[in-house]
Amino acid sequence: MIPYSRQDINEADIEEVVKVLRSSHLTQGAKVEEFEESITNYLDVKYAVTFNSATSALHASYLSADLCEDDEVITTPISFVATSNMLIEVGAKPIWCDIKLDGNIDERLIQKLITSKTKAIVSVDFAGKSVEQEKIKAIAKENNLIFIDDASHAFGSEFNSKKVGSFADMTIFSFHAIKPFTTGEGGCVVTDNKEYYEKLKLIRSHGVIKKEGYSFDMTQIGYNYRLTEFAAALGLSQLKRIDEFITKRDVIAKYYDQAFKHEKLFSTIKISENLKSSHHLYPILLDHSLHCEKELIFKELQAEGIGVQVHYKPIYENSFYKTKFGNTRCQSANDFYRCELSIPCHQQMSLDDAEYVANKLLEVLKQHSK
Repeated sequence: MIPYSRQDINEADIEEVVKVLRSSHLTQGAKVEEFEESITNYLDVKYAVTFNSATSALHASYLSADLCEDDEVITTPISFVATSNMLIEVGAKPIWCDIKLDGNIDERLIQKLITSKTKAIVSVDFAGKSVEQEKIKAIAKENNLIFIDDASHAFGSEFNSKKVGSFADMTIFSFHAIKPFTTGEGGCVVTDNKEYYEKLKLIRSHGVIKKEGYSFDMTQIGYNYRLTEFAAALGLSQLKRIDEFITKRDVIAKYYDQAFKHEKLFSTIKISENLKSSHHLYPILLDHSLHCEKELIFKELQAEGIGVQVHYKPIYENSFYKTKFGNTRCQSANDFYRCELSIPCHQQMSLDDAEYVANKLLEVLKQHSK
């Protein structure tokens, strides 16, 4: 099976983790701070706070932004459920904005969703392609809103030659195993705002401030969202190869772009010259004539050893959200779900793998187009 994405662990990664396992501190040592410093240097931001998952990072970001009961937050329905789940957790209400056919929030529709209750905009850089960072930032500033970017797909991606992470008030990254680089599970928040930074650190570790000796004070509710030392060691080692990983993913993506450029049975998402994508995913969008066949196509590709996946069912289509908010409809998001398939694209693939995926995909789709 060629999975749609997977980690790339080498001996250097293993050695760094083993060093920590043989050390005195498995948690709350120096590696986490070293990892955070490496992240800030790579992204050219002031502060980074690591967490044990991107979901924890989202929760802490929303709490740091003081999102609470009766606040409305404009966000995208095309994301993993955690983006909206953590809004529910803090009491805020997600207001889903429709998307463009690249999977990203349609910034042109945001303004009309803003009300007196709107407090923030939460975007998602789908598949690693950046949203319109500057336009969303301008909308947020004009309306006195907080701009939070869930960039779980997009570590290493760029917008206008600047790294994603340097635009929003807070940006969340995921270091899950299938992301461009990994700590196993894990995530972080980056920001240039010192107030958010201090809040994030408190929330991450029980709301506790350590004083002299054994003295400490809990100043607010917090959680145990800390990243372990061995996860940070893995992240530090992996981060040294992030540009290599993204380059390898880009080679696979460009092979697909060339192989599929005249294809009529599906389209692909174009990456414009002002963008650099991490290529966390390589989505294809099936022609309308194949929508009814999608489930069969999915199963046949899996049977051929191609680990396709679908990203994502609109969040509002999940039972929890239907029960809580009733029926919601974003036409483009619904259309996107009907047509999207993610095919394998990652640094462990060879061009032979990519050729096999491309040829089998075309073979299966042509059979269903008859």
